Amino acid sequence: MAMAQNKSSTIPVNVGVVLDMDEFLGKMGLSCISMALSDFYSSDHGSKYKTRVVLHTRDSKRDVVGAAAAALDLLKNVEVEAIIGPISSMQADFIINLGEKSQVPIISFSATSPSLSSFRNPYFVRATQNDSSQVETISSIIQSFGWRQVVPIYIDNQFGEGIIPFLADALEKINARIPYRSVISEFVTVDQIKSELLKLMNMQTRVFVVHMPNSLGSRLFMAAKELDMMSEDFVWIITDAMTNQLNFIDYSVVESMQGVIGVKPYVPRNKKAENFTTRWKLKFRQENPTIINAELDVYGLWAYDSATALAMAVEKSKPSGASFRKQKIPGNTTDLEAFGVSKDGPKLLKAILNTTSKGLSGDFQIVDGQLQSPAYQIINVIGTGAKGIGFWTRKNGLVKKLNSRSGYSISKENFGSIIWPGDTNSVPKGWVPTNGKKLKIGVPVKDGFTKFVKVTRDFTTNRTTVTGYCIDVFDAVMKALPYYVPYEYVPFAAPDGKSAGSYDDLVYQVFLGNFDVVVGDTTIISNRSQFVDFTLPYTESGVTMMVPIKDDNRDNAWVFLKPLTWELWLTSFCSFVFIGFVIWLLEHRVNEDFRGPPWHQVGMMFWFSFSTMVFAQKERIVSNLARFVLIIWFLVVLILTSSYTASLTSMLTVQKLQPTVTDVKELVKNKEYVGYQPGSFVVGLLRKMNFDEDRLKAYNTPEECVELLSKGSANGGIAAVFDEIPYVKLFLANYCSKFTTIGPTYKTDGFGFAFPIGSPLVPDVSRAVLNVTEGEKMVQIERAWFGESTCSDSSTSLSSNSLGLDSFWGLFIIALVAAILALLIFLGKFIHEHWHIIRQSNLSFHERTRILARKFDGKDYSSHTFKKSELRDALGDSAHDMDCSRSPHGNLSMLPSPRKTGPPSPSNSSQTEQSYHFPGEEGASPLREENVAVSAQESVTELVVDIKAGH
Repeated sequence: MAMAQNKSSTIPVNVGVVLDMDEFLGKMGLSCISMALSDFYSSDHGSKYKTRVVLHTRDSKRDVVGAAAAALDLLKNVEVEAIIGPISSMQADFIINLGEKSQVPIISFSATSPSLSSFRNPYFVRATQNDSSQVETISSIIQSFGWRQVVPIYIDNQFGEGIIPFLADALEKINARIPYRSVISEFVTVDQIKSELLKLMNMQTRVFVVHMPNSLGSRLFMAAKELDMMSEDFVWIITDAMTNQLNFIDYSVVESMQGVIGVKPYVPRNKKAENFTTRWKLKFRQENPTIINAELDVYGLWAYDSATALAMAVEKSKPSGASFRKQKIPGNTTDLEAFGVSKDGPKLLKAILNTTSKGLSGDFQIVDGQLQSPAYQIINVIGTGAKGIGFWTRKNGLVKKLNSRSGYSISKENFGSIIWPGDTNSVPKGWVPTNGKKLKIGVPVKDGFTKFVKVTRDFTTNRTTVTGYCIDVFDAVMKALPYYVPYEYVPFAAPDGKSAGSYDDLVYQVFLGNFDVVVGDTTIISNRSQFVDFTLPYTESGVTMMVPIKDDNRDNAWVFLKPLTWELWLTSFCSFVFIGFVIWLLEHRVNEDFRGPPWHQVGMMFWFSFSTMVFAQKERIVSNLARFVLIIWFLVVLILTSSYTASLTSMLTVQKLQPTVTDVKELVKNKEYVGYQPGSFVVGLLRKMNFDEDRLKAYNTPEECVELLSKGSANGGIAAVFDEIPYVKLFLANYCSKFTTIGPTYKTDGFGFAFPIGSPLVPDVSRAVLNVTEGEKMVQIERAWFGESTCSDSSTSLSSNSLGLDSFWGLFIIALVAAILALLIFLGKFIHEHWHIIRQSNLSFHERTRILARKFDGKDYSSHTFKKSELRDALGDSAHDMDCSRSPHGNLSMLPSPRKTGPPSPSNSSQTEQSYHFPGEEGASPLREENVAVSAQESVTELVVDIKAGH
């Protein structure tokens, strides 16, 4: 009675179920849904609910129209509050639009296509995993093994196409390409499958991602097994569409899938799920006795959890049970317009989105309208089933075990042991070089510089031979690969045997698929790399300018001036004059050689300074300060003269070749003609350098280039050539005495081999290029084609040979500092000795200056150089006094004796010690009266100053 009373007090809520009742997935889903509701309402928690979900099942009959008709019936006639189903994404695409129109939630536990979005259809709830959530797991697997190309194989419908954009984006992030997409119809025959697989076999790529249901996937792998595509070098990865239902695949199909890698959502094991699985098997066997060995998969668990969550949401939303609100539509209506709008639908949808529970499949939580993405398990098909080899989580990437505390990783070391197709443990490369076909190697056809590439055609046998430096390098590189790659050279020629286009056109043929590789003197530049992938370069890089050279030193009368720049000549002259002046200042008061008439002293100053250039000075230096300065100066002069001599000798004895042009801007400014090779990218570079189009001349052979350069720009030739360094080096090997390189080098990446974008051969060939260029083989190839160059590098002789100030300014600074230091010491000492004159305030500045000048001009008797002739000076003073007493000017007797200002010093008897001469002195001229008067007045003033100072 209590149970009957409780049953009568509950509120029934109609819920529709649209499934394919003839398929196993539909039967399994329906049984799981009914068991979920039974378990929930019989539990302690669910038995207290006031609402009860009442199921109304409909068969979609494995058809989109049938599913739509079933949904219309449920919405119009039953007025269900929610619909669980349908099975496929194609069926769900139409039904979710009906749900949005009627505001009835559509809950699907198996519609996985990313094209179904709750953002566009808010009443669609995906209680399963979005197919796009597994693409990161697949891309991590591909990245961990370093595979660069992947071919997706998918069913031609909405389910198959939905994952492809997300897979392409994920592969692009790891720098992997999709060179081809294999689309297979749902109704394809076995022969058509084999035809498509044969097409895949003719490609280099050997990594395939299969996304299709079991029914089609089983036929695909059976056909692949027959075509021997389940052997070594092949990689097969299946999505969860097949991995989730791997237990339902026939044993013969599983046997043909040995070595396949699969991904699927990870479902943690728990006792609740195990108990349910046991009960489900018993019930399912009773309801479907014809189905043997039925196994519960993750879709059944999601169906169970969806029904449980719906029952909880129904209770939370407290539906009123009111009928649908009918829409007022004028005129005749169709079935699509006849159904109304649910009043309780919005509340129920909100309750579903906010419902979380601990389900059989793990944590059940709807985020943004779909089930929260769990970890993914990675399996390896071995024997009769699958073995787990690792996991992928959004936080840690690839891991061996869940709950790992390590950081994010995509290392293949995190996988367990893997058995690959062909029953091997060796990781497949993921591609094969040629599939048994020869690579078509495109080579350029050119008239000149044939040492790089030369195409010779024998018209009698119609056989073409390709030789050259670039060809030998490529042959050596291909032999260095760890595997054999057959190939053949195909000239890029027109029917008449001439070149079929420029180098850009040749490279573009690889992009068009006409050539597999381009080999030759092909430069790696940015615009070409947009269409092909280049290997590492095998030659020097850059574009340089080559010009004629001439010897302009031997016939130059002023060549002796060239060893030094004008800045250094000027600095040297000023330094000689300055040092001579400093030496004169330091020696004038203590050395007889630096005394005498003014012009004699000026001449002595210049003579002494410049004579040090050849160390020819004969004057004796007595001052220690002057000696200090000269020691430093002799070092400067020695280095300077030695450098000058060496540079001049080099100019006169070695041929100095100078370029006729030194600057590109000079060529542009003067509108000179310049040359380039036809078909080269250099012509584009010249246009960017602002050369006029009519100033560009093409040449085909080195001989033609020599002729144009020899004529010159004014005579119908060219003033300079712009070309790549390998060509210029080959040219200069034969003509280095006439031409040279000058100016800057415009950077390029040298010659390289061009492959299709994403070609897996590029990394291996690049490594082989390094092995060849770093070894002896490259030296042998260069010697065979270019020989040993007999020309020395002319770049050093073309640089400026004049010695500049930059090389010697340090020496001049040292000499200048030494001279200034000596001057400061001398001036400090002089000022200290005559401080009594400077501090006399009763004298004008002019008078003090004249007195100090006379003091400086006089001899320094305190110097040791004058002490030896003290007696001679005394006798000279007596004679001087007698002469003064006989003078008609009585005031001359007041002139002070030189002895008053210091001790006597030796002096030459032939010279006077004053700046004037007295009558009767040897060698003296008659003294004018006015001069004697001025001298007497100055002497008196000086004597007064000395007396006041206490001297």
